[in-house]
Amino acid sequence: MKSRAGRPPIPKELRELIRRMARENVLWGEERIANELLLKLGIRISPRTVRKYLPERPPGRPRGDLRWSTFLKSHASAILACDFFVAVTATFRMLYVFVVIEHGTRRLAHVNVTAHPNAAWTLQQLRAVIAGADAHKYLIHDRDRIFARHLDDSIRALGLAVLRSPVSSPKANAICERTIGTIRRECLDWMIPLSEAHLRSILREWVAHYNGGRPHSALRPGVPGPPAGSAHAPKSESRRSWTPGALVRAKSVLGGLHHEYSV
Repeated sequence: MKSRAGRPPIPKELRELIRRMARENVLWGEERIANELLLKLGIRISPRTVRKYLPERPPGRPRGDLRWSTFLKSHASAILACDFFVAVTATFRMLYVFVVIEHGTRRLAHVNVTAHPNAAWTLQQLRAVIAGADAHKYLIHDRDRIFARHLDDSIRALGLAVLRSPVSSPKANAICERTIGTIRRECLDWMIPLSEAHLRSILREWVAHYNGGRPHSALRPGVPGPPAGSAHAPKSESRRSWTPGALVRAKSVLGGLHHEYSV
């Protein structure tokens, strides 16, 4: 007796498209993907067939679970992240640097220095960032004792939801952690502050360079906050070719540690 042949598999390109749609839209199930294929691409395929080619989900992760990375990407324009790091002066005095960054633009919204960090001082710094900024809805910070419960209550009163990262999970606040690493590698590892005022001055110049002159690969590439009409604003395709005899100007940053170039 001859066995009955099963239904032939769908084309490889379509299988890869289904998996891509599932990866890029973690809230979608087989029915939504099947409807998207039919209505938008004119491809008729049953949800049951779609289900066969969906990537396996990690154990313990129910379908439709919103991953942390997906949340960060979806709400990047509304997220602020903050953290402290330590800097040491030439006289071995320990100072604390507070950093606040916007996820969407990668702009350093605020940087300040103190020798005695506490909740009251931290709240004052955050008020300077949050005041008048309606676009911000979330604030990410770790579980350091400085971020006390009454500080979080005050932040919520300013209109932001507080997202506390898990214990010993720096990747949960990866953008801020990476920015602090950049400040160390490209600035403070090469300069020794003499005092709190000197450190503040160094960071002020560095932040202006970071926001207005340093290209960021995450912005494909781009600059977080170039001034209107600035030479650092992205050029159109027609202006990217080299012009023979063009005069390239160099602006020194931090005594020549970095330079910004323009024509």
